[in-house]
Amino acid sequence: MKRQATIERNTKETQIKATVDLDGSGAYDVKTGIGFLDHMLEQLARHSLIDITLSAKGDLHIDHHHTAEDSGIVLGQAIAKAMGDKLGITRYADVHLPMDDTLTRVAIDVSGRPYLVWKVEFTRPKLGEMDTELFREWFQAFAQNAGITLHVETLHGENNHHIAETCYKGLARALRTALTLDPRQAGRIPSTKGSL
Repeated sequence: MKRQATIERNTKETQIKATVDLDGSGAYDVKTGIGFLDHMLEQLARHSLIDITLSAKGDLHIDHHHTAEDSGIVLGQAIAKAMGDKLGITRYADVHLPMDDTLTRVAIDVSGRPYLVWKVEFTRPKLGEMDTELFREWFQAFAQNAGITLHVETLHGENNHHIAETCYKGLARALRTALTLDPRQAGRIPSTKGSL
């Protein structure tokens, strides 16, 4: 069974389309109009091995908020749809992601119960043209719409670029593990409840 999905979302603020393949090679084609966000989503694809195609047109003349948040919504929905009934997935994963001065911990439960714990601080208001406060908005939108419990905490970091990048790479590596099909599960739901 192919674990692929496409989601399209059109509002007065944004028009976004995303396609994912959970069993891909990390290929990406991302165009949001926000350079730094494109860079982060490319990292997400490459390190999760999820193929991601995402195009967004948003009201960037106002600010980047709607485009950033809605891209998290659409990508989260696409991943949720591609997971289907979650038969045989590993479900849990955690990673400590180092990058030079920075160390970020990401833990994930593909539970169907969305929740975000975000303990990440930035000392600059922007990275490129993107407001750093929008990273939390993206992660919140993604976790809510993917139906995952997600904890992100930067344990040490001084460089703001590295802090943001470790959050996305950490999410990528956690998703890569959590969404991997476990042959020992033999197609079962990884829960005693029988559903996620």
